[in-house]
Amino acid sequence: MTWTPSPMPSETPSKSTAFIVLGVCGGIAAYKSVEVLRQLRDRGYDVAPVLTTNATNFVGALTFSALASEPTRTSLFGDATTPIPHTYLGQRADLVVVAPATAHFIARLAAGLANDLLSATVLATRAPVVLCPAMHTEMWEQPSVRANIATVKGRGFLVLGPDSGPLAGGDAGVGRMVEPPRIVELVERCVSGFRGELTGRRVLITAGGTREAIDPVRVIANRSTGLQGYALAEVARRLGAEVTLVSTVDRSLSVDVASSIKVVAVESAREMRDAVANYAPSSHCVIMAAAVSDFTIDRSPQKLRRRDGLPELRLKSTDDIVRELVTKRPPGQVIVAFAAETGDLVANALAKFRDKGVDVLVANDVSAPGVGFGHPTNEVTIVGPGESVEHVARAPKDVIAYAILARVAELLPRGDS
Repeated sequence: MTWTPSPMPSETPSKSTAFIVLGVCGGIAAYKSVEVLRQLRDRGYDVAPVLTTNATNFVGALTFSALASEPTRTSLFGDATTPIPHTYLGQRADLVVVAPATAHFIARLAAGLANDLLSATVLATRAPVVLCPAMHTEMWEQPSVRANIATVKGRGFLVLGPDSGPLAGGDAGVGRMVEPPRIVELVERCVSGFRGELTGRRVLITAGGTREAIDPVRVIANRSTGLQGYALAEVARRLGAEVTLVSTVDRSLSVDVASSIKVVAVESAREMRDAVANYAPSSHCVIMAAAVSDFTIDRSPQKLRRRDGLPELRLKSTDDIVRELVTKRPPGQVIVAFAAETGDLVANALAKFRDKGVDVLVANDVSAPGVGFGHPTNEVTIVGPGESVEHVARAPKDVIAYAILARVAELLPRGDS
């Protein structure tokens, strides 16, 4: 038979059309995806269904084709009209919605695999991606699944649900896919610009270790590489924030950063203090992830030479940037400080939290394996309001960044930003 697009309902109000890829994985909740498709079409969206092979065991591809604006696709390999369907779909999409998203599919996304059309499309798009998990409670509560959810959230995927309620097999619990109206509501928010919990917020982040000049050649420095600060900036951007990054790190020698992130280059504690003072008043949140030197020195204008004997270096305190921020912050601003420790982590973190007067303090034990300076992973303790203490196990730094930013999002005032 020849496939033709289904006509749009005449009562649908006219609006600018967004192109939405609707991914469907192999779970009993796949039958709800037909209703998601119908409601999206009723609202005027162009929808291209992509079904995994297992999804076709629950609902037929023809059902989706009859309702969609494009034929249902199931194969990674194309035809004469769309020879490379994953790039066609990924580049054209304004939004990708996967409902239901199974534990297996989420695991593949966390691992960066692309062995079918749906996973390849997700990897080939720069559009927002919404995942609607659906699985049995026992699967949802597995540590591996929870870790994979944290990973994809850290990469900017929006995760909606799951809900509690009746499940396949007659039991009940957490794991039920959210109902179609909630999915469609989030789609409409995403089409209107929503990208995550920080959409519309201005976030100022510092990164790297400051360097205090002794003479034109030598500096007092520390081991910070800026990786955690850069991860925070990137994840904040994915969550919709307008990000300014005050950094001591030479990007050409270290890590890439999205062009939409404003980077302000500094070197010394004084330069960082001035840059932060400039941008903080207009920021909804300030995250002081940089390792700022506690001490500086009066710089010698000439190189100090061995033949002249041992120089006498007199250290003096640098400005306490965090304390200044707390003193001058505008109403509603959230301030996050960091503490690199080497012992008595919780006690030291609580003491610094009380002393600084910040909203959140993030502490890590930089003497622990795979934690802190120079490592791709981190492990932190987050102290928040009421001296609540949350431990985040060792994970990639973007996952750690998401855990911190999720706490920030909870503290930011609701309403228009």
